[in-house]
Amino acid sequence: MTHITPDRLAGLAAELTAIRRDIHRHPETAFEETRTAQIVADKLTSWGIEIHRGLATTGVVGTLKGTRPGQKTIGLRADMDALHLQEKNDFDYASSIPNKMHACGHDGHTTMLLGAARHLAAEPDFAGTVHFIFQPAEEGLGGARVMIEEGLFDRFNCDAVYGMHNMPGYEKGHFAIRTGPMLASSDSWEVTFKGTGGHGAMPDRGTDPTYVAAQFIVAVQGIIGRNVVSTQPAVLSVGHIHAGTPGSPNVIPSEVLVKGTARSFSAEVRDLLQRRLAEVADGIARAGGCEAISKYHRRYPALVNAVDQTRIAVQAAALTVGRENVNASAAPLAGAEDFAFMLEKKPGAYIMIGNGGTGEGGCQNVHSPLYDFSDEILTTGAAYWVNLVQVELGDAAA
Repeated sequence: MTHITPDRLAGLAAELTAIRRDIHRHPETAFEETRTAQIVADKLTSWGIEIHRGLATTGVVGTLKGTRPGQKTIGLRADMDALHLQEKNDFDYASSIPNKMHACGHDGHTTMLLGAARHLAAEPDFAGTVHFIFQPAEEGLGGARVMIEEGLFDRFNCDAVYGMHNMPGYEKGHFAIRTGPMLASSDSWEVTFKGTGGHGAMPDRGTDPTYVAAQFIVAVQGIIGRNVVSTQPAVLSVGHIHAGTPGSPNVIPSEVLVKGTARSFSAEVRDLLQRRLAEVADGIARAGGCEAISKYHRRYPALVNAVDQTRIAVQAAALTVGRENVNASAAPLAGAEDFAFMLEKKPGAYIMIGNGGTGEGGCQNVHSPLYDFSDEILTTGAAYWVNLVQVELGDAAA
């Protein structure tokens, strides 16, 4: 089996760094990645890779067939979008667009997959077909789901799909993955508590939804502690509360809005969280003479890695950096990813690539205005993708 190390791609380092920094300097948010998509399309075309555009507005799919005959087809996916965030870095390639920033490393994801495409186009010694999937709108708007709904896998059938994300706080040259649930489902919820409100000095003459909401906020954690099986991780957090007006602190408001997030790793726990949030809100509201109106919004499902494809990903990572630098039993993370939608349709695996340990300086928190993807791992990620293709398609039968 032919495989490469990052050193083999050292000649591409300067080119990939320039691409990554250019994308970083010009961030584009969900479904508006026109400039980024054009860069991707132009690069793929210049390397002789067939391209298809238009899925989910700005999505790009490049298709490359190996020189050896083979029927198997795989998809490699990278996300392209940035966040609505004002960058606080002062280096020369910092965002030039106000309130938009590549604070999650998608500029690096796009560039690593481009690096792999460039190498594979020059040396297509594999049997089968690779689809390079450049996806818009991962950050909250579900671009993966939209691409699927618009026919991604109907037009570009894949026997397996793979994804990768940079991992701050994890050493460069290291990978992490696990079989089964890797990332949590991400849902949002809201409860509006309605009462009569009234004068703050005479609470007995009305019903107080603030008192009810306060009890609910405390009770929410009882759902995790007393309803969820102790071996199943789950999170319920309150992220927003709105009631009354600052200028009238002597008025008990008639409505209180509470919003939050729910994270879980199984369909059963997800169903339980949705049901119990409504039940607890309703019960506490009734006890306080109020009404609770609950809404639960299912956003991203849990990301679940398939057994066979995880094994293949581990093998590809080991060929890239050595087996000792691959954690194949990583702990699940409560973050979410819309690549989960693709894994609901096709078997596949999602791996983390180290973006730098905590002792190496720099921001170690994605979605921070000080975050930056490390150019040092561009060739590592590109080499991983190349090795994955070789593991999946290098020995395919004619």
